[in-house]
Amino acid sequence: MTNKNSASKGGSKPADKERMYEVRQSPVHGNGVFARRPIAAGERIIQYKGQRISWDKATRRAEKAGGPINHTFYFSLADGRVIDGGRDGNDARWINHACTPNCEAFEDEGKVYIHAMQEIEAGEELNYNYALIYDERHTPALKKLFACRCGTPGCTGTMLAPKRRAKK
Repeated sequence: MTNKNSASKGGSKPADKERMYEVRQSPVHGNGVFARRPIAAGERIIQYKGQRISWDKATRRAEKAGGPINHTFYFSLADGRVIDGGRDGNDARWINHACTPNCEAFEDEGKVYIHAMQEIEAGEELNYNYALIYDERHTPALKKLFACRCGTPGCTGTMLAPKRRAKK
């Protein structure tokens, strides 16, 4: 399984030094990240930080913690490593999933940045599509473990990315 979608380069840096977001209770799930001021489309909001580890180490950590692998702050990188936002992480780990997101993640030289996909109003919750890749069969029980509560018009009911169909 791959947690927190990896993506390609893009976007711009924040226009000013004013802190543009805050962490608070989310109606979607647990903590969330909310805009403190309007954010322009394409604006870089925050870097996703944390300890860089191998996927094997990430799996062992999740097992040792006794929690399911789906309840982590892991963000997969193109080189196969993982950023563990739960260790040395920052506020980016609190950005929730949405099937129809207002932000997206870009990987640039091994660093992950969250950028606004559209204009975001002050007070609006920031979110991006985790598009979690899970190699096993997507059973109803698995989909329930990865249930989505985003409530957006395009909600698929799961944080899992659709399985790619094999070409015949």
